[in-house]
Amino acid sequence: MIYFKTPEEIELIRESCLLVSKTLTLVAEHIRPGITGKQLDELAETFIRDHDAVPGFKGYNGFPSTLCISINEQVVHGIPSDREVKEDDILSVDCGVLKNEFYGDSAYTFVMIGVEEDVVRLCNVTNESLYKGIENAVVGKRLGDISNAIQRYTEVENKYSVVRELVGHGIGKSLHESPEVPNYGKRGRGPVLKKGLVIAIEPMINLGKKAIRQHDDGWTIVTKDGLPSAHYEHTVAISNGTADILSNHEIVVEKVKNNDNLQVISIKK
Repeated sequence: MIYFKTPEEIELIRESCLLVSKTLTLVAEHIRPGITGKQLDELAETFIRDHDAVPGFKGYNGFPSTLCISINEQVVHGIPSDREVKEDDILSVDCGVLKNEFYGDSAYTFVMIGVEEDVVRLCNVTNESLYKGIENAVVGKRLGDISNAIQRYTEVENKYSVVRELVGHGIGKSLHESPEVPNYGKRGRGPVLKKGLVIAIEPMINLGKKAIRQHDDGWTIVTKDGLPSAHYEHTVAISNGTADILSNHEIVVEKVKNNDNLQVISIKK
């Protein structure tokens, strides 16, 4: 069942999403060679709790951490560890919070200064595909229009691979609600988009083939061929004309620009 949100509920979701964005900004400030995922996770959990919220992921179906930190060939759901960040890593950092009974959710892939150009391009294209999808998140279109825009840009135009098994989702009082939001599909298919629908759109795009597998930890998803994967996510509310983006990557990018350890990935408003 799809739950449509009132304007007041959308504002509460926006508040949660902005706290997620501020948490990703904190991560952007602290990423450097030698820092560990666990250290970043501890910073994020303290920050979220200090802002009268709770981590949305920690304890969710048994997940042990505040952040999902997925490095290089890890697609999503990476568990922060004692592994030190290296200057040629990419790190998908996915964060959720629960505040005022509503969830917020967003992800950003950070690109360290030593990452090679072909992987930087993957991240740029993945990020751009997110906004291609958002352009179609308007009243009167169908869910498949979002999915097809992402697939067409990443697979057809840029020859990357869309992960099939992992999708975006509705969000509200539950972290994952209907409908699922695939990153592949046909235009004109799926539910008609209506005002008040809030969804998390999150392309997960592989440099190599689309096949994935799960790590022995029961959480971490990796590419089968061991090649890098990129992941960007916004929570958006469907509206007339243009989608209302409830999370904010612009503030994250501003911190990236001020961190000499990171490369800037393009952002579109």
